[in-house]
Amino acid sequence: MLDTRVATFLAVCRTLNYTHAARELNLTQSAVSQHMAHLERSYGAKLVSIEGKSMRLTEQGKLLQRAFLSFAHDEALLRRRIAAVSSDEVVRLNVGTTLTAGEYIVAPALARSLKRNPRFRVTVTSRSTEELLDLMDKGAIDCAFVEGIFEKSAFSWDLLCEQELVCVCSPEHRLAGKRCRMEDLFDEPLIVREKESGSRAVLEHALRGRNLTLASFADVAEVSSIGVIKAFVAAGLGVSFVYEAGVAAELARGDLARIEVEGDAIVHDISFVRPKESVFEDGFREFFEGVCGEFDAAEA
Repeated sequence: MLDTRVATFLAVCRTLNYTHAARELNLTQSAVSQHMAHLERSYGAKLVSIEGKSMRLTEQGKLLQRAFLSFAHDEALLRRRIAAVSSDEVVRLNVGTTLTAGEYIVAPALARSLKRNPRFRVTVTSRSTEELLDLMDKGAIDCAFVEGIFEKSAFSWDLLCEQELVCVCSPEHRLAGKRCRMEDLFDEPLIVREKESGSRAVLEHALRGRNLTLASFADVAEVSSIGVIKAFVAAGLGVSFVYEAGVAAELARGDLARIEVEGDAIVHDISFVRPKESVFEDGFREFFEGVCGEFDAAEA
């Protein structure tokens, strides 16, 4: 069982505010201050720095946060493992997936892996990369398959695959099946995912590499559903950049067409992420290798 002062410290890390942390934990602000002072004395280091009304974690505080987050996650998973030993011996995992990667890339391989190894039972949560990593920090999920950009030094991770972000349009579009420069698309309405989306972060990163931004396009519309994006593009309402796996069926049927954009392909990793230095690393690796094996077999 984690010390209550650990919970206090993690709440302060989340809120960067003693008052908000106290309200979250139903404690007095004085109690929060006492808990923080105790931790600083125990570790012999300042964990937070306060300048005016602004608070930030020190480097020592960031290090302790990463360690405590791992401890908190492991305790939550340990409780489920202990319960499993006294019940049906299964390994229960709360798995996160980003929306596009989860539906079109991970789900088929995950389903085959679970059928082959029924010892694993999973609950799946679909969110943006940023939201999944936050849920992992809070112990709400155990691991995640993400498509966005994340701080790799803060987690343990493995590469599942690389996916290309392709430009698609209506089959009747003037550029359907043609090759053009990115700049040739600026007059086209661009349909993108919401700001928290991993695929949008990948697109924006690629644009910055070309000294461009989304603002370079004449009009940008945000749509949170990949299904709605495909419907809008097919209807001729604009062009979009989506993972190739997410539009493979529509491209094969001719419902959508691809525009070949000059320059380096926009390729990004789909990664399996879990807490760093977890005592359950062997279990995570067994789970990932099962999914990865099914994915590789399907690609062969």
